[in-house]
Amino acid sequence: MPTRLLSPLILSAGLLACGGDTGPTRGVQVQVSDSAGVRIVGYLGVPEIEPPFTLAEEPIYRHGANPGDYIFQFADAGRLFPDGSAVVADWSGAVVVLSADGTTHDVLARRGEGPGEVISAYSLFVLGQDSVLVPDDRLSRLTLFVGDSVARIVSLPRGHQFGVAGIGSSGELLLWNRYAYRSWVDIEEEWLAGHMTLFNTETGALDTVASYDHVHRERSGQPRPIIRPFGEVMAAGGRFVQTRTDRPEITWRLPDGTVTRIVRWRPGPNLLTEELLEHGEAYNRMIGKMNYGMSEARLEEVIQRDMARYRAMIGQPIPLFGTPFADADGNVWLPSYRPAYPAEGSPYTVISPDGEWLGQVETPRRFRILDVTGGLVLGVLRDEVDVQNVVVHEVVEG
Repeated sequence: MPTRLLSPLILSAGLLACGGDTGPTRGVQVQVSDSAGVRIVGYLGVPEIEPPFTLAEEPIYRHGANPGDYIFQFADAGRLFPDGSAVVADWSGAVVVLSADGTTHDVLARRGEGPGEVISAYSLFVLGQDSVLVPDDRLSRLTLFVGDSVARIVSLPRGHQFGVAGIGSSGELLLWNRYAYRSWVDIEEEWLAGHMTLFNTETGALDTVASYDHVHRERSGQPRPIIRPFGEVMAAGGRFVQTRTDRPEITWRLPDGTVTRIVRWRPGPNLLTEELLEHGEAYNRMIGKMNYGMSEARLEEVIQRDMARYRAMIGQPIPLFGTPFADADGNVWLPSYRPAYPAEGSPYTVISPDGEWLGQVETPRRFRILDVTGGLVLGVLRDEVDVQNVVVHEVVEG
């Protein structure tokens, strides 16, 4: 996204005083304090401001709907290259590169365990034009592709279900606990802790630098809740960024774990509605058709059983947002919560790395964002017959 669209946080000198003060920012009441090197930005409510940018109504291209296009089973992760071309990881195990105009594609990696093959590429990291780092949690390794060739393979530490959040400012990998297979039923703490860890790919050294609330406690003898909050960790600008989906707060940390910035706001109650369940039912039906391998009658029975559990929660509190991501400029995008992953059609609240509340960006129905960089938005649009199309939109000022 063009940096010119993201003006710095405008604050009066009085707001920067240690201990803080209260005043308006772009018409929004905000309190800022700076203590022991930690900048805390607190919004006195939820700012209702127009974002300085939006998505162009028509995409630059749409790949997946034309003859000869790659047919995505489920585009799970994707990144834009500097020239506007894209790399996308599919549930089939393939990693696919799309040209800058979306007319052609090349399969960079296929499903398998050999060199240059992948099984579960849950994320992608572009290091430069035609250079992409592909982590694979099933194979516990990283593969660096340059052009169409394997340049390097690095083993990831096993046994802790580490995921790669990003790359640190000094080139180290920023890891976090993507999964929590250890039982968290009736643990003493309210939350099972996850950890942020640095990984040196040259020496194999691991250094745990901070912990975070990862998974909320369950109670034995009771059904597992169908909606529950989670702690998430990502990387932005070479730093850790942590959130908890039931807490209106974002925390930025240096690679050594030092907290540098916290943003807080004060939302009203976020309650489950029938409207949100309509999206969840449609999504669950699509996933069921893809994976369950059962008759339509049996599939419908399973879906309605699950939806009954959701409907029993109508009017109850739900998480404040879904799984966030950070764009190339370090802005954090918080999708509005939907009772099914991913948050298709969700509006995204965008907060700058300085703590400025940039507003809420609307997205098309059945659309979800994979990446934002260079004034472009890479996303997935699911059509009326559930075919996944990868699309690129331009970011428009105003």
